[in-house]
Amino acid sequence: MKFNRIAEKAKQAIDRRGGIDALKEDLQEVKDAATRRGSFKDKARAAADAVKTPGRNPDRARAPSDQTPPSPPPAA
Repeated sequence: MKFNRIAEKAKQAIDRRGGIDALKEDLQEVKDAATRRGSFKDKARAAADAVKTPGRNPDRARAPSDQTPPSPPPAA
């Protein structure tokens, strides 16, 4: 098995989500959802919602490193 390839894929996924800090924030949101009061179904729904957006700030997510950002429109 090629562990370097697995590690690289994991790094790319973390970068797409916004980096290590965003990953930590996602983990905290899931933890908060799991420890709150309510039914298991409510907790699972809250945890799923927390993971749908990267970190607490969705704007923090970055494009994959293999994609280039769009160029600005030409000046008129």
